[in-house]
Amino acid sequence: MELDPRGQRFAAVLTTIVIALVLITGSGLLALVQAVVFAITAWDPRRGPYPLIFRAVLLPRLGPPTEREPAAPVRFAQLVGFTFLAVSAAGYLTGVSAVGITAAAFGLLAAFLNAAFGLCLGCETYILIRRLKYRNAESV
Repeated sequence: MELDPRGQRFAAVLTTIVIALVLITGSGLLALVQAVVFAITAWDPRRGPYPLIFRAVLLPRLGPPTEREPAAPVRFAQLVGFTFLAVSAAGYLTGVSAVGITAAAFGLLAAFLNAAFGLCLGCETYILIRRLKYRNAESV
């Protein structure tokens, strides 16, 4: 499966906004909602709420993509995002705001880097892990 990278950047913009709102409001419920969005998108990047909005609203105006990217790194990045926002939600909802703030801040940093610069930290981590895995397999 391959994805339109413009859709991933659009999702990163929406994610940046949502996580910024989590930090501004201290809402564990909003962090939990974002964690669910990450989980759905990790399960199937084409069926996540933000990709659906992208395809319905923006894609008809933009036209077909000139390039595509593999889905596996995106799925991994969504799992990483899920982990951070699930921890954030747990922190906020249990009254340990420092945990909620810290986890949300890491999620915000990653989402912002993707939205602003196209740098997907989760995707890059996925590629690095794959390289290390194959390097270790070759040396055995």
